[in-house]
Amino acid sequence: MLAAGFAAGVCAAVLNERDLLRVAAFVIALPLLAAWLATRARVGLHAARYLAPSRVPVGAASEVKLDLRSTGRLPTGGLMLEDTVPYALGARPRFLVERLPRNTPTSLRYPLKPVMRGIQQVGPLMARITDPFGLAEFDRELAGRSRLVVVPRVVRLAGLPGGSGMGAGDDGSVRLSAGQGEDDAVVRPYRQGDDLRKVHWRSTARRDELMVRVEERPWRGGTTVLLDHRVHAHRGSGPTASLEWAISFAASICLHLHHFGHQVRLVSEDGRVLAGGSSDGGHSDHVVLDSLAALQGSHRRELSGGMDPGAGQEVIAVLGGLSPASAEELVRYRPRGTRSLAVLLDVNAWGGGTDSAAPEPEDARRLLTGAGWGVAIAKPSASMQQVWQELCASAGTRGSSFRTEVG
Repeated sequence: MLAAGFAAGVCAAVLNERDLLRVAAFVIALPLLAAWLATRARVGLHAARYLAPSRVPVGAASEVKLDLRSTGRLPTGGLMLEDTVPYALGARPRFLVERLPRNTPTSLRYPLKPVMRGIQQVGPLMARITDPFGLAEFDRELAGRSRLVVVPRVVRLAGLPGGSGMGAGDDGSVRLSAGQGEDDAVVRPYRQGDDLRKVHWRSTARRDELMVRVEERPWRGGTTVLLDHRVHAHRGSGPTASLEWAISFAASICLHLHHFGHQVRLVSEDGRVLAGGSSDGGHSDHVVLDSLAALQGSHRRELSGGMDPGAGQEVIAVLGGLSPASAEELVRYRPRGTRSLAVLLDVNAWGGGTDSAAPEPEDARRLLTGAGWGVAIAKPSASMQQVWQELCASAGTRGSSFRTEVG
């Protein structure tokens, strides 16, 4: 229009047409006026975003509320809004506001249904503002980012493995006060940088490798849940990956044991405490879920880091693809007399059954059961409750009584 206005002005001057000159002035002024109107409307726009709730499990719904307000002197029209939403939360919502009255709040709502766990960022909220004539437009960020915590899906489990304290209702600390349980001296394999004065020679001679004494008081009593989140030990992608199943199952176990008053510590395969340390006492469901929501796959190859001899009276390991060598490492780091349970994921089934490099779970199962472990194999077709019942039954076959409690 500016080009047309200047062309009309030149023609008006050449032809000495005053009426055409008035048209040229109007055509030139109109886009400038439109730009000024859109700029004034943009300055007076304000928005706020609210998430209800801001913490949801996978598959649950959350609602986003956008409150818009115009404080400018001129009414706002032709407002296009687009909120930035990650792909895991759905499509980007768009709204067209024909007219936004001055100093009158306007609310917009849209749902979110996350399909993947994680710490998701919703926003920023972008507005495309146009003038009433549609000649000028501006893009502006009205609201920043909001944090949405998507925690793993938790399945309600029923029953407890019997014997060894877990099924009997205690957490193992009673046996310690009675003079039972492990010795006060806790040893582990030598690591580079350890003080040689702390070498435990009796254990070194027995295991035929250098062992050192751990001075800090080990985790005694309760249950340690070991989660294997190594990338190469899992198959599949997205919400149907074996890693997501393992994380959801570990969360279900922790919350299920919390329900019965057990102390639970959640650790990764590298020995890192994810939840249940001394700071939270091991009895906070929110701490467990929030730590798993932000958990990423590990690129470690070894599995022995989480199997410290002081890991607790009971261990429940949720494992991905487990090679016979890794199974032997687990057996090596857990004394035979202590209670140890393992869930082995048939990751080849999660990968479609075509991955010849995936370890066969039956090989690791034979090694672990031979060492006194209770073992259950998880497949994509089996529910978590079925796998948990099989694990409880495997604990009963180890010579301990099995007692089912309805959760």
